[in-house]
Amino acid sequence: MKDIGLWNEGDWVAAIGAVALFAVLAIGGVIASRRSEEVVGHPRGLFVLFYAEMWERFSYYGMRALLILYLTKHWLFDDGKANLIYGAYTSLVYITPVLGGYLADRYLGQRKAVVFGGILLAFGHALMAVEGNGGQGDATINVFWLALAFIIVGSGFLKANISVIVGQLYKLTDERRDGAYSIFYMGINSGAALGTILVGYLGETIGWGYGFGLAGIGMVLGLIIFVIGKPSLRGQGEPPVPLARNREMVLYGVGVAAVVALWLLIQFQAVVGSLLLVAALALLGYMLFEAFRMPKEPRERIFAIIFLLAFQPVFWGLFEQAGGSLSLFTDRFVDRGGVPTSLFQSINPIFIVTFAPLLAWLWRVLGRKGIEPSAPAKFGYGLVLVGLGFVSLVLGDTAAGETAKVGAFYIFLIYWLHTLGELCLSPVGLSAMNRLAPRHLASFIMGAWFFATAGGNFVAGLIGQATGGEGGEMTRERTVEVYGTIGWWVMGIGLLVILVAPLVKRWMHLDTLADRDVTDDLLGQEEAGLEAQEAGLHPAVKPQ
Repeated sequence: MKDIGLWNEGDWVAAIGAVALFAVLAIGGVIASRRSEEVVGHPRGLFVLFYAEMWERFSYYGMRALLILYLTKHWLFDDGKANLIYGAYTSLVYITPVLGGYLADRYLGQRKAVVFGGILLAFGHALMAVEGNGGQGDATINVFWLALAFIIVGSGFLKANISVIVGQLYKLTDERRDGAYSIFYMGINSGAALGTILVGYLGETIGWGYGFGLAGIGMVLGLIIFVIGKPSLRGQGEPPVPLARNREMVLYGVGVAAVVALWLLIQFQAVVGSLLLVAALALLGYMLFEAFRMPKEPRERIFAIIFLLAFQPVFWGLFEQAGGSLSLFTDRFVDRGGVPTSLFQSINPIFIVTFAPLLAWLWRVLGRKGIEPSAPAKFGYGLVLVGLGFVSLVLGDTAAGETAKVGAFYIFLIYWLHTLGELCLSPVGLSAMNRLAPRHLASFIMGAWFFATAGGNFVAGLIGQATGGEGGEMTRERTVEVYGTIGWWVMGIGLLVILVAPLVKRWMHLDTLADRDVTDDLLGQEEAGLEAQEAGLHPAVKPQ
């Protein structure tokens, strides 16, 4: 144990993170000890889901914070290849929920899918702790690929389904629904921040296995909480029809087979990119085919959806540099003051918790005045902000000069701008998909949203690979050049989106959404009524 007098900034950050974790656990203990069916006005089951998801995010984001460093420092991949592996892995994490959600909706039910996903994730994180001797010639690297495969498939079964159970605890008309998701959202970001700090600290200062091992322990704790808390879920998340034992085993077998398939696929990143491209073209073709079979208004709503989906890969391609090239840049070219590199990735979830309520308040204020930006305009602002983040980092590099390292202030600045951009785009896009999608395409459209996010993660890997140049090794000059180029281009794209936003808003036909709910059930406006308000349209001025 290091003498407290010798602690540096990283040690203090980790200590504060540990205290915060214990405080969160103490609050959970108080909640668990209460016998009432409700806690602070919400079902006990919400807090079971809160803590289960918190630990799952703790493990996932903790592991993610270390991954690019682990690839370059332990397995000795060059920077370009490591970024491509990172992009392929994170893109697959966002694709598999489509399969997991489908199997849960049709057969398993959400609760069993979450348990199965949690078990796969626990195996995956445990295997990540198997280090071997390092280097690509070490046969243990096959265990590493298998660990990634378990985590990818486990996330597919758990990621979307646990969020669905939150909604099932409340009636559609229950005014507590928004508050419930806000509480759940806090669990997600608390786990992300604490996992990044503690797992990252142990992994970088003591050993990779210790960091990944802590991530695995977190996942097991989340799974235990979820299983023990089953009674508080009030029977929600069960199979839609009674499920025969043999069929249930077959479904689990499908999950295990998917692990084997992903173990092979993750090793061939170019194949992942080709599959994403083919699937994207197929999705676009099908959406256009459906659109041209519809009347004018629902057809134009599909056009608006396609417009918003098209900018998902652009945004996330830049945003997800956080876990890839930006992490390597921070490690090598930033004056970190003794703070381990991975801990900087905790800035984003901390900023989300801090600024999400403020931005929500701002939208409400602007909405009351009738000047809240539309959903397409918010997308444009998100793109401008994510581009501006990289431009600001380039300015920070210029200010530092060639010999000095970039100040840590500029890392905080880029994360702040990117967080604001995320808050302008991500929740707004989810709301838009839900309200604009025709009923018979509702699940498909939501799947397309996550698919576009997956595409963005793969694009992130390609951008990160570009920072390595032809030789594969990142240089400060090359990285700053790439960041400056993509930053200015995406800012320009964002401004263009803002300019055309009024046209896209007209395609959304917000003024007839209420009429459509009543008169055109086939086109699915029952889902549109589930949200309290459309992004960019305050309830006080909602057309009736």
